[in-house]
Amino acid sequence: MTYTKVLCGIALITAAVNLAPRIIPPAHFGASTPALAAAANASGSRYLYAVNQSSADRGSISVYDVDAGHRLVKVIRTVASVDDVKGVAAGMATGKLYVAYRTRAGAGMIYCVSVYTDAVLWNRVIEPDVDRLSINPDGRLLYVPTWEGGSADHINVLDAETGDVVRKVRFSNRSHDTLVPLSGPIFQETKAVDGSGHYLYLIDPASYAVSRIGPYAGILGPYAVDGMSRHVVSNVTGLWGMQVADIKTGRIVTASIANHPREEPGLLHGIGWTPDEREVWESSSYTDPHIYVWGMADPMAPTLKERLPLRSRYGSHWVTFDIAGNYAYVAPVKNSDDGTEIFDARSHASIGLIGSSEDMLEIDFADGKIRAVGDQFGIGRAVR
Repeated sequence: MTYTKVLCGIALITAAVNLAPRIIPPAHFGASTPALAAAANASGSRYLYAVNQSSADRGSISVYDVDAGHRLVKVIRTVASVDDVKGVAAGMATGKLYVAYRTRAGAGMIYCVSVYTDAVLWNRVIEPDVDRLSINPDGRLLYVPTWEGGSADHINVLDAETGDVVRKVRFSNRSHDTLVPLSGPIFQETKAVDGSGHYLYLIDPASYAVSRIGPYAGILGPYAVDGMSRHVVSNVTGLWGMQVADIKTGRIVTASIANHPREEPGLLHGIGWTPDEREVWESSSYTDPHIYVWGMADPMAPTLKERLPLRSRYGSHWVTFDIAGNYAYVAPVKNSDDGTEIFDARSHASIGLIGSSEDMLEIDFADGKIRAVGDQFGIGRAVR
């Protein structure tokens, strides 16, 4: 895959080295069996792999049949002592899935699972820590932040086969979400409080040169990039709304929510493009159980279209979509036992719940082989 060049106009800095609602509570989760594993590899199947964050099943992976009303197919039992799931990624060519997590003892770790056999291939500590990771399109490298609560000034590049660190890319501390969208390059935000957290970073996957967009109005939170890496939408600390950046020119605009709750927003946490890029869905604050839907006919002039109520008592923490853009998955508060709510992404109707997860992606099969892999981020898919 060839990465689109998107670094023009950005300051270069130093680089280093279902009709009826379907509710599936956690108590109904079943164990994985060889028969179910074989069923998951059937011809023409679309499955949602969701890493559970509920207290009873944290760290295991529930697999749902997207085209059968999100029916639970199996649960993959993985590793013990998962305290906080930090992210998920999968390689189509290699058939491997990776989950970053922190243990109860505070260690940052990643486990690797074979999508074909459900076996845990390795599970290891990644120093100094981990956060929401991403994967190179060929499945050979993992890009792993060193945790939003840490002081390390780099992200790690791992050999996806072994988990070995092969490079450190230095630029700022408290690195958080890493994303490789369809047209590249590597995107990175941080929670740094020294001013560098007000920028979104871009890392060239060949040279590892680092550039940045900004400054934004506050420290960045979750973000999502369109299919051609032309525009990026971001949650920003202290903002009721979002900011949108033109990646080529570096221009940033603010889209504000006028009729919002009275409290301070803190950080609205969760944002994603619909795959056709006609809309952006944005989570609200912790106490506001709604999703805001923005019209993106002109990405640099978003219009607020709708405010969707959630079944949860609280706001959501993450938003993503299936590959085709039929469904939106709105995750509950981090590590909550509340279910992840499914919306019809076209009609905006709530159609059901699955188990609690914000770390999920779609994997499609044809003739027993993986034919497509989705993303935990709500990335745009209109590549043209």
